[in-house]
Amino acid sequence: MSHSRERKEKICLNCNAALNGRFCHVCGQENLEPKESAWGLVSHFFYDITHFDGKFFSTLGYLVSKPGFLPKEYLRGRRASYLNPIRMYVFSSALFFLIFFSLFSPKDLKIGVDKDDNLLQKDSLPIPVTAKQKALENAKTFEDSAKVEEVFAAVEGVVQIEKEPTVKMDSAEGLKWNSDLTDEKFNTTAQYDSAQKSLAPDQRDGRFKRLFTHRRIELNNKYKKQPKQFIKDVLDKFIHSFPYLLFVSLPLYALFLKLLYIRRKQFYYVNHGIFLVYLYIFTFIILLIFFSLMELHKIWDTSWLWVLQTILFLYGLFYTVKAMRNFYGQGWGKTIVKFILLNFLAVVSLVFLFALFFMLTVFRL
Repeated sequence: MSHSRERKEKICLNCNAALNGRFCHVCGQENLEPKESAWGLVSHFFYDITHFDGKFFSTLGYLVSKPGFLPKEYLRGRRASYLNPIRMYVFSSALFFLIFFSLFSPKDLKIGVDKDDNLLQKDSLPIPVTAKQKALENAKTFEDSAKVEEVFAAVEGVVQIEKEPTVKMDSAEGLKWNSDLTDEKFNTTAQYDSAQKSLAPDQRDGRFKRLFTHRRIELNNKYKKQPKQFIKDVLDKFIHSFPYLLFVSLPLYALFLKLLYIRRKQFYYVNHGIFLVYLYIFTFIILLIFFSLMELHKIWDTSWLWVLQTILFLYGLFYTVKAMRNFYGQGWGKTIVKFILLNFLAVVSLVFLFALFFMLTVFRL
């Protein structure tokens, strides 16, 4: 409730409904004077913030300490005392991925053998050059100098053969990747389309293969001399697709729960979704603590941090089983069996979703 002055007129400014009290029974708007002071705006802002924080932390306490309690309260209609699960999911997921993306950035990865190449250049090349200079300084005649040049020319040829890279660069043809990403026959999509038109209709590639070949040629032209940059860009976009992957997985897992508890007619599909929303929020919290312990382990190399991470992982498993038992009201035996089946279905679907999102990531580069 706001501390602003109530209007004397008993007509709602929002929907023109007749009022009987401070709040409109139709739209819920408070019947306040439309003119608000600067102090009123500031106090209203801080009230909303503290009101959100108060509900968030009280709801968080119930979420962590009482598995399955909040979705059960939501199912019973007791919702005013707790933060809305969707609002809490949006806030917690945004906070989680903000920290996650700051900790795991593919842009900082060292991909390839740059270090070994540098060592090879530093350790192999200066030695023959220095030896050659000293040998030329010690040569007394023109014939001796010619002999030195001949010997070191042969040595440099051997070194060049040993250092020849396995991935070859060609300014005309681009990078020859040891994968199916590129097409060695065509440099442009126009060449590929022209070649396809010259074939008989029954010999042409299908729609999906044409689309895939177009994308391969485009990526080859874009990353012809930057294979490591290609890997970094793919990983970066793939990791940033995780929020969408989770968003897609939630209704899918709700369907799994609906099938596992199909004989429980009192649970609708949406009820399973609400249960999973709270479970996802708890997972975000557990992972944030887990990642924090990982960062601490980089500073303090102590075994007790690994012990804490193990305990945290085991508690996460126990929490999920306990939440399922409390929410659905079945015994430990049935709950554990359905927990195992749910995780099996989750792993299988995650493999499919990861492959699908990875393919979409490559096509979006």
